[in-house]
Amino acid sequence: MSEHRTVFRSAGMIAFFTFVSRVAGFARDIIIARMFGTTMVAQAFVVAFRIPNTFRDLVGEGAASSAIIPIFSEYVTREKKQDFWRLVNVVMTIATIILSLVTLLGMLCAPLVIRVVAFGFADNAAKMDLTIALTRIMFPFILFISLASLVMSALNTLKDFNISAASPCLMNILMIIAGLWICPRLSEPVMGMAFAVLLGGILQFAAQMPFLRAKGYVFAWTPDWKHPALRRISSLLAPRIIGSSIYQVNVFIDTMFASMGKIVGEGAVAALYYSNRLVQFPTAIFGLALATAFLPTLSRQAVARDFDNLKRTLRVALRGLILFLVPSTVGLMVLAQPIVKMLFERGKFDAGSTRMTAFVLLFYALGIVAYGGSRMVAACFYSMQDTRTPVKVTAFCMIANIFLNYAFMWSLQAGGLALATALTSLANFFGLLWNLQRKIGPLGLRQTAQESVLVLVASGLMGITCWLSMRFLLSSHESLRLLVTITAGIAVFFAAGGMLGVFRGFKLRQ
Repeated sequence: MSEHRTVFRSAGMIAFFTFVSRVAGFARDIIIARMFGTTMVAQAFVVAFRIPNTFRDLVGEGAASSAIIPIFSEYVTREKKQDFWRLVNVVMTIATIILSLVTLLGMLCAPLVIRVVAFGFADNAAKMDLTIALTRIMFPFILFISLASLVMSALNTLKDFNISAASPCLMNILMIIAGLWICPRLSEPVMGMAFAVLLGGILQFAAQMPFLRAKGYVFAWTPDWKHPALRRISSLLAPRIIGSSIYQVNVFIDTMFASMGKIVGEGAVAALYYSNRLVQFPTAIFGLALATAFLPTLSRQAVARDFDNLKRTLRVALRGLILFLVPSTVGLMVLAQPIVKMLFERGKFDAGSTRMTAFVLLFYALGIVAYGGSRMVAACFYSMQDTRTPVKVTAFCMIANIFLNYAFMWSLQAGGLALATALTSLANFFGLLWNLQRKIGPLGLRQTAQESVLVLVASGLMGITCWLSMRFLLSSHESLRLLVTITAGIAVFFAAGGMLGVFRGFKLRQ
């Protein structure tokens, strides 16, 4: 129990820094929306940015944390400290070599990459050329952000979470500076934003290195391709990218379909991006924070074959996710239109852009709990070094997402793409839970399910309050009305939750 409290304190710090980073990210997106709206330039930037940003999500929040931290944890627990630092150097060296080659290849093959990921741009030469140019500028971001994720893995293994959670602010701050002062002075303003992305990745890596050195790390070029731990990491890395990536890959698939503007509506690529950013806000603050903080604990319990405590840790983590993410889901669905309007509707982001983005957000929000829960349950498999099960479940869901995208986009357009992602993410979450129970026995989730119903009831009352407030509260200031509505909704959630025993039910009990 005391360990769970410690982990939740770490998760709280991660959540705080993630919140600050996401607020800065929203400020960045507001500036991007004002400058480019859902125009051709915005769509070109979103597609070009999606490539390195998706790679960051897969490596930084997926493969690096789930494949490397369990191996690092073994060395910290069982080996000498100098063996651990040698392993860190081996991983850093090999990663630098491979990622440098990937970066060069990506820059050279940018035209082919864009024709694959945004095939709908082929009928607009100007849009295609701009997207290729932006991709070449931002592609080296992959190298630096991946190295930053490796440093993060080492720090998190040593239970130092703060700087890793805070460093993403740097890129957002640079993009804000670029949007306010640099881009307006350029003949092609969006180029300034692309260079800010690249510099942000460099700084995110550089900012963490002094903290790793303070732990005792000294970099040494160590290209030991035969290191036994490297072989284990290599064998696990690709499957774990697939297993951890259902949400990111589905969003990437959505972008490919959204590039067919004649079918899903012009501006769909940008609408998906902005709505996805809103969904990522609660998912990252609570889902990513809990998954990051709990992974080292799950890894140690798996190494010790202590499955009873592993199940208990998972239940505690899922309770925390449900408590925070269910009301977030209801709030975003009920208040989609006013939230998008308040944040983005200015400059070239007009009322039509607001309607499209809010419609997409409505469907994306349905999968918020699944987005966070899938990462947590997948971490249990990875801590036990089982890569096959998550890959099988995720591969099925990715294939299903393609068919659902095609089925829904004709009637719901961009909203159909978001609905497909939400449904397949839910299928992924429950599929992982079912397979985990088959692997290690009953998870004891009946009480968690009962508590989830109570959270849903409290969230429903909150949603009704928000809907009534936005409908009947009179105010000449839309932002003030939304702020009052959100405050009232939160108050009702806590009041209803208190009466229903929601918070008592979520105590960290054994």
